[in-house]
Amino acid sequence: MRLRNKPWADDFLREHDEVVVQEPFNMKGKWKGLFHDKEQPLHLEIGSGKGQFIAGMGKQHPEMNFIGLEFVKSVIVGAVKKVLDAETDNVRMVNENAKDLRDLFEDNEVDHIYLNFSDPWPKNKHEKRRLTFHTFLEQYEAVLKPGGAVTLKTDNKGLFEYSLVSFSNYGMVLEDVSVDLHAKEDPLNVTTEYEEKFSAKGQPIYRCTARFTS
Repeated sequence: MRLRNKPWADDFLREHDEVVVQEPFNMKGKWKGLFHDKEQPLHLEIGSGKGQFIAGMGKQHPEMNFIGLEFVKSVIVGAVKKVLDAETDNVRMVNENAKDLRDLFEDNEVDHIYLNFSDPWPKNKHEKRRLTFHTFLEQYEAVLKPGGAVTLKTDNKGLFEYSLVSFSNYGMVLEDVSVDLHAKEDPLNVTTEYEEKFSAKGQPIYRCTARFTS
């Protein structure tokens, strides 16, 4: 689907620096300062889309701080609006393509990472682009605190099965593996826009959490 250009997006993002981090690569090792130096766990969502998940998580978990990473400018403006509407002070948005998370975060700076409905890149020649490929897992392990975890949600069975194998081969411990998340009726599950769309069509939602052991 082609995304509509929003010529006002740059001004909008600059005007809302209470939510949008203007120079994120300068924040490496300093993210806690964005949240009034609160000693709270730092959670990162990679590919926040229109922001329903991260805004909902911020509202549900005031005891945590959240960073939402979204590269597409015409998409992140919607996420910023949702965060503003949520009236929470524990969520910040980053409009960057972080090819290596180690450029944004110090080692052991993040507590948890979320991958929600990431591009499955189904062709074998694109395997290295999948966000659960081992080179990405190396980044996650570096920026996460010891014993940190990655939670994946997807509607794509192929990506889910690939990710379970990738996590296991990397030596991670699989937790909370669900092949039909909504059948569990988890009251703490915060949905994304894609999740609601696919679930309404009868598509099962897959979720798992994988934890680093060292």
